[in-house]
Amino acid sequence: MRESIDFGHMNISRLFRKLLIPTVLGMVFSAVFVITDGIFVGKGIGSDALAAVNITAPLFMITTGIGLMFGVGASVTASILLSQGKIKAANINITQALGISTLLILVMSAVCLTSLEPIGRLLGSSERLLPDVMEYMKWYVPFLVFYLLLTAGMFFIRLDGSPNYAMLCNAVAAVTNVILDYIFIFRFGWGLMGAAFATSLGTSVGGVMTLLYLMYFSHNLRLRRIKISCKSLQLTCRNIGHMIKLGSSAFISEASIACMMFLGNYVFIRYLGEEGVAAFSIACYFFPIIFMIYNAIAQSGQPIISYNFGIRNQDRISRTVRLMIKTALTCGICFFIFTALFSRQIVALFIDESYAAYHIAVKGLPYFAFGFIFFALNMVGIGYYQSIEKAHRATIVTLLRGIVFMSVGFFLLPLLWGIKGIWLAVPSAELLTLLFIGGIYAKEHWRTRR
Repeated sequence: MRESIDFGHMNISRLFRKLLIPTVLGMVFSAVFVITDGIFVGKGIGSDALAAVNITAPLFMITTGIGLMFGVGASVTASILLSQGKIKAANINITQALGISTLLILVMSAVCLTSLEPIGRLLGSSERLLPDVMEYMKWYVPFLVFYLLLTAGMFFIRLDGSPNYAMLCNAVAAVTNVILDYIFIFRFGWGLMGAAFATSLGTSVGGVMTLLYLMYFSHNLRLRRIKISCKSLQLTCRNIGHMIKLGSSAFISEASIACMMFLGNYVFIRYLGEEGVAAFSIACYFFPIIFMIYNAIAQSGQPIISYNFGIRNQDRISRTVRLMIKTALTCGICFFIFTALFSRQIVALFIDESYAAYHIAVKGLPYFAFGFIFFALNMVGIGYYQSIEKAHRATIVTLLRGIVFMSVGFFLLPLLWGIKGIWLAVPSAELLTLLFIGGIYAKEHWRTRR
């Protein structure tokens, strides 16, 4: 399962490509989870069901965020430890990360299952959509822990030198989801319950595959038994605190998508009702593909940067960052052009022209896609700061991007430009974030020259 990968000496372009291709493919398969539900729910059930699934999406995003936070934090720490030959310490770190993150998701799932109606209302559901929201949550929330294992485990499998197996975990999970979605929705007629159950079973398969690798097939990184003692618990608390510090910006990045969905749902339902939420949900289904590909670029560079940061090889770090920027910018421009040209075809994947949401989405999607260019560069900047243990800087940038700028955009721009302003809220936040990162770089460059 393990490929020949040397983070300290292999040619940077070849090494980055060897990590990027399977990571991007794995991320695309992950996005298929979200996209497939949207297509099958929209075509097989209707626009209200599509809106209901979008309302529950923040729970999915929070789970992903926790997985990314512990995955990034433990992966950066383990990369540096491996570069110093401390394999046992690296194994302890990833075990602690998976254990604590699993416990967090189990607690969150229990709270949600015992409070379905209040949680549905808190997420912004209207009375009309509330029964659908509750039905979807009931069959989806109990299995969130498997998606956590899949999300966090990908980092450790790639760091262990098996990016192709990481891709396979996502691929098998996605294919299982697609097949079961078709069977449960169109053949069995199970509606939203079928869509939720299909996704849950797909994530369960991927999560189990991740655990099996880390327990039995890994080369260097594998799960270890943790001692239960006062000293061990103190060490665990210290390590978890450091991982959270390093990975907090990854959690906030994912939480910002949940924030985008929550604020967008609130503003759209205020201005355009349930049809507006359904239109916005199409953008939210399409957005994870963009996010995951940009995230794949950042994740592919992360072990290279962190490993060489551990051995103080600045030249290899600089070359990796330049390659990441070129790749991200190319992808951002291509995604914007594709979305602008084929917005009708994209929307038609989910709903047909008989729904009012179709026309709202077709008009708004090109405005929304303008932010893809800036978002690509922002993800590289945030990923770079995570990889060199400048967690506070990555966290500040992510908070501004995902919470502050976005909140201001959603509430201010509609007052200035109407419906167009709602669609431009996210691109405006990405542009302001890029300007902020540019300001940080210019300030550091000026200090260095002085």
